[in-house]
This record gives sequence, structure tokens and C-alpha cells, in this order.
Amino acid sequence: MIFDIIKPMKITRRNILKITGFSIIAASVLPRVAFAARNSLRSLRTGVQPGNKTRLVIETSARPSYSLSYPTGQLVVNIANMSANTSVSAKLASNGLVKSIAQVQNGDALQIVANLKQSIAQIPKSSVMILEPNGDNDYRLVLDFVAGATATTPKGTYTTSSATATTAITASRKYIIVVDAGHGGKDPGCIGKGGTREKDIVLSVAKKLKNKLDSNGFKTYLTRDGDKYLKLADRAAIAEKRKADLFISLHANANPSRKMKGFSIYTLSEKASDEEAKKLAEAENAADKIGVEGFTEFEENIRIALSSLQQHAVAEMSEEYATGCAKSFKRASIEQQPGPDVRHAPFAVLRSTVPGALLELGHLSNAAEEKLLKTSSHQDKLVNAIVKSVKNYNFEV
Repeated sequence: MIFDIIKPMKITRRNILKITGFSIIAASVLPRVAFAARNSLRSLRTGVQPGNKTRLVIETSARPSYSLSYPTGQLVVNIANMSANTSVSAKLASNGLVKSIAQVQNGDALQIVANLKQSIAQIPKSSVMILEPNGDNDYRLVLDFVAGATATTPKGTYTTSSATATTAITASRKYIIVVDAGHGGKDPGCIGKGGTREKDIVLSVAKKLKNKLDSNGFKTYLTRDGDKYLKLADRAAIAEKRKADLFISLHANANPSRKMKGFSIYTLSEKASDEEAKKLAEAENAADKIGVEGFTEFEENIRIALSSLQQHAVAEMSEEYATGCAKSFKRASIEQQPGPDVRHAPFAVLRSTVPGALLELGHLSNAAEEKLLKTSSHQDKLVNAIVKSVKNYNFEV
């Protein structure tokens, strides 16, 4: 049985910003003065999603400010500025992981304590959503989870402090990063005046990035580790298969103006943020037409991905990472292409349920930057900046 099915919605930057119900709220408790009125509990229910995921839906009268903790055999959702509502009885799916739900008042906050048939690890960002009121429904905090490794909060400790909660759910596994070296094989990408090929530059950076990320405690996979041609769908599929927490696609740019230089960072949007972003996406997407076979099938997969509720949350997480990455580059004194920190365009390689960004590391069409991108020292500088952006990214809810 599946709860809270949402009609597919075209993903545009405008909609992503407008539909704040799909925002991921950091695990923090807002000050009491931020609320116009005290929140109240409307309903509690569970269901089962594809992939044996249990879905917990907490319906509230106002947007919930929450934190999560994971006592052994339990999931505790701490909601600020809320009182218990004894008239609400949880409706539980018999084949889900939740066997019972209790309400525990803890000062100004209400704790929803889900007693589980099996313990779970911390819930990833992409599996937590807040839905806006819709029809007969009020705000809904939606959490999807599966049985897994036990989180570290001691049994019986119902965490109300967001700082404590964050400490309690320190990663019980390595975060998985998939690094995609763009182009490859029969697709060289753009080529500089000096003959430098994009596919070679980004593969060199990707290999260095993998080594650096692995040494910093991440589990990193490359979409290609040699001069191999991959369709865009295959690259996205690798991230899905690896159950990646973050997808980083590396590219080098070209521009009609030989004077243009600097890095730029992009996230997925159905509408390009500017004409240049649109043309760049069209150029990158055209790589699939080198191997035409299977392109129609890929388009069908795109439509499936876009119909997913999760895609809205992924868009926000991608934006969060991309913004942090741009800051990391600038702090490292890496020159930025004139324009906004983050741009948006319909890049096919970013169409998946994994948060990600496409990084244009510089311009091979600029003679000085072409030489710079070939140097080991500048590649190391780029890698260090990306590693810092990954380390600073908030993987937790």
C-alpha cells in the first residue's frame, strides 16, 4: 500500500523554489518566536513503498521544525513547538517496519517515537520531505527508510537538541561519491587550440579526486577510469547502482570568445538559467547522439525519474552542494567565469535520484587556461577545492 502519491510535476527552477514543501530542513529547532501559532498533530500513518521501504507520514497543522534520533529499535522524530494529541491514533501498515507509535511530550517539543521491528541507520536527505498542504491534507513530514545498521544513539535517549542529534547520527558508513569524467572514447569533448582534449583533462582530475576523497574517508567510484565512451544514461545509472550520496560530473568548457575563462557550476533544471547555459547543455547532451542507439529508451527513463517525488528533494540538495562548491573554488582563488555562482540547465547526465552537479573546471578555448588546466599543480588545486566542498556538504537530514 502506498501513501501520499503526488501527481508528476514538471521540474523547473521556478517550481523547485516555489514548492517549498519538498525542501529538506536541516536538523535544527527554530526559535519559538518563529512560529505564529503552536503546531498541532493531525495524523500519523505508515505505508510501504517500492523496494521494501517503510514510509512514515506525520501530518501537522503548520510546517514542522524537526530533528531525528535513532535509539536501538526506534526512530524518534522530535518536533518543536508542538503538544501531544491523544485523539490521534496511528494507522499502521501490517507489512512495514513500524510496529507501534507513541507520543512523548518533552518540554515544548513533541517526540513521535516509532518502535521498529528492526533497527535502521540514519535516514538520508533524499528520503525525507515536507509536503505542502494539498486538498484535505495539511503539512506532511514524510520519511522513507529500510532495515539496516543500527545508529548510535543509546536506547531510551530521546534527543531534543539538534546538536546532540547530529552527533548521535554520525555516519555509520562511508558516504558514497560517484565522480564522472565527462566524454571519453570516440567523444573527445572540446579541444583547445593547443590540442588539449577535454576527455583527457577531466579523467586526470577525476582520478586524483577519487584518491583524495578516498583518503578523506569517502567511498568513491569513477564512471570511467580509462578512455571509454559512455552514454549519459549509463553515467547516471552508475550513480544509482552504487547508491551514491553525491554525483559530481567533471567537464572543461569552450566559448566562442577566446577571452572567456573561469570555472562554472551547474545543476539540473528543465529551464536554463540563461542562453549560455542552454547552449552548453545542448552541447553536452549531444554527446549521446554519437551513439544513437538507446537514446529513445533513455528519454523514457528520464520521464520516469521526473515523475518521482524524490526528484524535487534531490534538486534542492544539488543546489546546496553546488553553492558550497562555488564558495570552495573561490576561497581557493580559482577564477570564476563571470555570472552567478550556480547556473541551471537540462543536463541529461544529472537526471537521476542522486544529488549532483556538473563542474566546468575552466575553458580550453582560452589559451592561458588551456595551459593551466594541463598542469598537475592546478589540477591538484581543483581537486583540493572539490574535496573541501564535499567535506563541508551536509549529508545528514
